[in-house]
Amino acid sequence: MKTIHYKFKQLKTEYDLSLLATPEKILFLDIETTGLSAKTSAIYLIGACYYHNDMWNGIQWFAQTPSEEADIINSFFSFASDFSTLIHFNGNQFDLPFILGRCEILGLPYNFQSFEGIDIYKRVALCKHFLQLPNCKQTSIEKFLHLNREDKYNGGELIQVYKEYTKSPSQEQEELLLLHNKDDLKGMLKILPILAYGDIFNKPVRTTKVQSNYYRDLNGKKQQELILRLKLTSPVPVPISYHANDCYVTAEADHAALRVPVYTEELKYFYNNYKEYYYLPLEDMAMHKSVAAFVDKEHRIPATAATCYTRKYSSYLPMWDYVLEPFFKREYKSSLLFCELTDEFKTNRDAFSKYASHILEMLGKSH
Repeated sequence: MKTIHYKFKQLKTEYDLSLLATPEKILFLDIETTGLSAKTSAIYLIGACYYHNDMWNGIQWFAQTPSEEADIINSFFSFASDFSTLIHFNGNQFDLPFILGRCEILGLPYNFQSFEGIDIYKRVALCKHFLQLPNCKQTSIEKFLHLNREDKYNGGELIQVYKEYTKSPSQEQEELLLLHNKDDLKGMLKILPILAYGDIFNKPVRTTKVQSNYYRDLNGKKQQELILRLKLTSPVPVPISYHANDCYVTAEADHAALRVPVYTEELKYFYNNYKEYYYLPLEDMAMHKSVAAFVDKEHRIPATAATCYTRKYSSYLPMWDYVLEPFFKREYKSSLLFCELTDEFKTNRDAFSKYASHILEMLGKSH
């Protein structure tokens, strides 16, 4: 077995790791194997990197012969015991199950129960539609972020290189094998800013400015929208824009703009306790029985859930969940909700921030 130590000099991550865990307790992991199945293949290289003394450090455990597989697994778990968070790329589907599978076959008593896990692939997959990525491969993310790597091989192509190495070792072959793993680890560090896009939808945002805007739609009709200027938790590395359900978001660096339509129309507020109300057909509204008792019986009927409402003409903002109250609907069975854009609401920055986070969450789920 061969252990290789190195440093990523002048490499700085553009993502705040403290949003994930204590930086010094994070260990990045990547493995190289002789195939896709732990039952029929083996691990020949385990690579890891970690933050220490204000610098990123790397370590690799390399099995120079297949018989050293247990040695590199033992060495990895001994080293990893000082860390609490594992970050990997598609490790939930491949690296971790593969390591556990080999441990079972080799009779090694290890597991990952003491670690928190963060799979970059899984998080990026949630934003794939938003980022318009062709797939969620690490190389595709690197291309999206305009990153280049030295290594020109993929893991599958290097399987044969390792097999040839075990038969007739050469320095050139060893360097190829180590470089690919090193570049995968380095690539993981460099693509961390991709997580900022997920933060747009999953972490609170702060509204810094709200303004109303009027425009003409394609039919020449005057429309109103609200523009919310936002401060992001994490700066995005590449400017993006996206829209769904007539809502638009653009983001660049640490700020974003959210455009939401304003609807000026008559909507209905539905009461929950409809059994305590009468419906007045002539007025098209519900009235509490304590008051409606004085209304002629010919002009009132017991309210139902669908008729227990009052109507109000005002300006409204759309909602896709019960975020702000009171909420209004067009009809009882309508799934789209609305909150009234009152004068009080217009001066409530916290309410706007809560509403902005809701709209961003909706955009993140729309695809």
